[in-house]
Amino acid sequence: MSQTVDPSLQVSGPPAASWADSAEQRVLDEALRLAPRTGWNTALVARALAAAGLSEAEGQLLLPEGPRDLAALLSRRHNAAALERLAALDVAALKIRQRIREGVVARLDAAAQNADVLRPLAVFLAFPTNLALAVRLTWDSADALWRWAGDTATDENHYSKRAILSGILVSTLAVDLASGRASALSHLDARIDNVMAFEKWKAGLKPMDLATEVVSALARMRYGKA
Repeated sequence: MSQTVDPSLQVSGPPAASWADSAEQRVLDEALRLAPRTGWNTALVARALAAAGLSEAEGQLLLPEGPRDLAALLSRRHNAAALERLAALDVAALKIRQRIREGVVARLDAAAQNADVLRPLAVFLAFPTNLALAVRLTWDSADALWRWAGDTATDENHYSKRAILSGILVSTLAVDLASGRASALSHLDARIDNVMAFEKWKAGLKPMDLATEVVSALARMRYGKA
């Protein structure tokens, strides 16, 4: 026997996932406003939550890892902004060298929208306990750009390509912050020239090269020098 539900008893409102996504972005917006003065830390999370009108309990639900989750949200926002810009390009008309260059420049432009928080973020990510996160976020950015570029590799080249582009991304961003866009583009072109000989580069790859490059780049972003 079917039952009729009283419409007045039905729960209305946005789905939980939509609320969470919206709330995360509000907290991130507040964090970006506060970070230049507060730094990237647990205090930033508490202040951003309060400014966004969210409780501590809601903060635990949205950002269980606090500033680490905020860093991931910002990286994903920058990835999305880069991909939105790249969507306007005819990727099929570009050679692989051009795809790499356009992808990195788009990611630089996305990060430049929040240039004033990149140094405090670099300080946070440079802690040994956060290095794995820094490497993962850089890798995720490289993966997004390779997918835009049409990469379909499923063998070891899948990983080698992302390691290569991760190194290019993080080092070029560091140069952009320390020395400006002209120097960054010169560095980018030189790095692309260096890695186009793919097999030769791969043969010399050391297991810790990427982590070492990320540490070096974070230090440069933090202190403004090599």
